[in-house]
Amino acid sequence: MPGPVVSGEGQRSRGADGMDKLKRVLSGRDTEEPGGLAEVIDATSLGWGTRVKGFIACFVIGCLCSLLGTCLLWVPRKGLMLFAVFYTLGNIASIGSTCFLMGPMKQLKRMFEPTRLIATIVMLWRKEGLALLFCILQFFALTWYSISFIPFARDAVKKCVSVCLS
Repeated sequence: MPGPVVSGEGQRSRGADGMDKLKRVLSGRDTEEPGGLAEVIDATSLGWGTRVKGFIACFVIGCLCSLLGTCLLWVPRKGLMLFAVFYTLGNIASIGSTCFLMGPMKQLKRMFEPTRLIATIVMLWRKEGLALLFCILQFFALTWYSISFIPFARDAVKKCVSVCLS
C-alpha cells in the first residue's frame, strides 16, 4: 500500500513560512528590540533589493572613477588635475552609494560609531606625499565602512578572507 501523499501545496506553504521567518529574522522583526535593518526598511520607500542594487551600482562606478583617476596620475602635465577630478568624483559616488543603504542622516550619525571610526578617519584623511598608499587604504576603508550597513556582510568577508589565507 503506498504511503501518504503530500501535496505540493502543503510543501509550498511550509517553504513560504520559512522564508517569512527568515525575512523577519534578517529584518530584525523577530526579536523584541527593533534591529538596524528594520529601521532602514521602515525609513525608506525603496525596497531592500532596490537599495542594494543602487548601492552596488554607485559603489562600482565610484571605485572605477577613483581607479581611473589614480591611473591618470602619471599622465604628463594634466595628470594631477585629472587625478583630482576623477578621484573626487569617485569618492563622491562611492560615499553617496551608502546613502542607498541607510539614508544620509543616519549615515552621518553612524559613521563615528566605534565599529566604523577607524574606517571613517582613514577615508577622510588626506596626505599629499602618500597619495597612492592612501588611495589603496581608502578603497579598503570605504569598502569596510560600506559593508557595515549590510547585515552580516563583515562576518562573511572575514570568513572568506580567513578561508583564503588558511
